[in-house]
Amino acid sequence: MTATRGADARASAAPPAFDATDDDVVAIPLRRPWRVVGGALVLVLVASFAASVLTNPNIDFQAIGAFVFDPRILDGVGLTLLITFIAMVVSTFLAVVVAGMRLSSNPVLVSVAWCYVWVFRGTPLLVQIVLWGYLGLLYESLTIGIPFTDIAFWQADTNALISAFTAGLLALTLNQAAYSSEIVRAGMLSVDEGQREAAASLGMSPLYTFRRVLLPQAMRVIIPPMGNETISMLKNTSLLSVIAVLELYTQATVISSQNLKQVELLIVASLWYLFLTSVLSIPQYYLERRYGRGSSRSLPPTPLQRLRRAIDARRPGPDPAPETKEVRVV
Repeated sequence: MTATRGADARASAAPPAFDATDDDVVAIPLRRPWRVVGGALVLVLVASFAASVLTNPNIDFQAIGAFVFDPRILDGVGLTLLITFIAMVVSTFLAVVVAGMRLSSNPVLVSVAWCYVWVFRGTPLLVQIVLWGYLGLLYESLTIGIPFTDIAFWQADTNALISAFTAGLLALTLNQAAYSSEIVRAGMLSVDEGQREAAASLGMSPLYTFRRVLLPQAMRVIIPPMGNETISMLKNTSLLSVIAVLELYTQATVISSQNLKQVELLIVASLWYLFLTSVLSIPQYYLERRYGRGSSRSLPPTPLQRLRRAIDARRPGPDPAPETKEVRVV
């Protein structure tokens, strides 16, 4: 009798079954009609612009297709990539050196580095290219010897030594080094000061600390703007046309001066620049992911991973297991 009364008491004390649909809050998404209207308006404008270009009788699309893979255009593409690669590699090395000078405690090194950045950032790149191209007007010959004396160990004619290609490469490299040095210096300053103090307490030299401790940690800040500078360098090679370097834009200009297809050849050059900048954006993306691994707990999926997930989501999977109802025994 006692056991029966205890079971009845526990049964009466048990909470009643809860129906999840009784007190659910139904969230209604906020309506944004102007977002739809704005998107539709943008699509209409883009479609109208594309239609005006594709139906323009003044554009010879056959000429564009004929010159996209012209051997002269391909030679210009190859020279553009070569100049971009050499200029970025050498300027990055110089940028690290100049940034180290700016961060040093030597006032002479700091002053020289500051003046270098001040001069090359303060004058237009086009002016620098022209000055390097006409360097022979300032110095008829280049000499290596003892300063302030007539003793010379080596001497060469300036115009023979510095060709148009070399002059353009020097201008782009030295100008880019000034900008990249500030990027590297900003990356160095982003590293916690305690890292430098810890390295000094372990007996590391300033140069070793800079190379093995500060620089690897600063890469997360350095990589994104340096990727943008690389893309800018690729496009800035078109300025070398003023000193007759046969890169992509110069080749397109030479061809258009012969067949009078100026607009068509400009479109050809633009298509190649768009393609090359798109290709250069791929390694920049993965370098940012590599050096950003310690900044967040989980990295966002790559475009390939998103594509694979979308494909896997569309594949028919196995039938779901039947739901089991929980039976509570009182």
